[in-house]
Amino acid sequence: MVCEIVSPGSYDRDVSVKKAIYEKYGVPEYWLVLSDFRAIEVLTIDNGKYVRHSYAELEGVVTSKIIDGLQINVKDIFD
Repeated sequence: MVCEIVSPGSYDRDVSVKKAIYEKYGVPEYWLVLSDFRAIEVLTIDNGKYVRHSYAELEGVVTSKIIDGLQINVKDIFD
């Protein structure tokens, strides 16, 4: 699992370049903490490509597919 805290200056690198590298090497889960949007996106590998597993913006809970019981309330991170 990799978790990236995405800032405006690293957005392109984190959501495209690094994502492609992690996908290529089969990192099973990739979390993006998007501070500008107060959102968290969880991507998981499906047939060699990342697909959205969980997403929450402003409020709600995101969950892990690979770590049983891991769930994060977005408000706990950004409030």
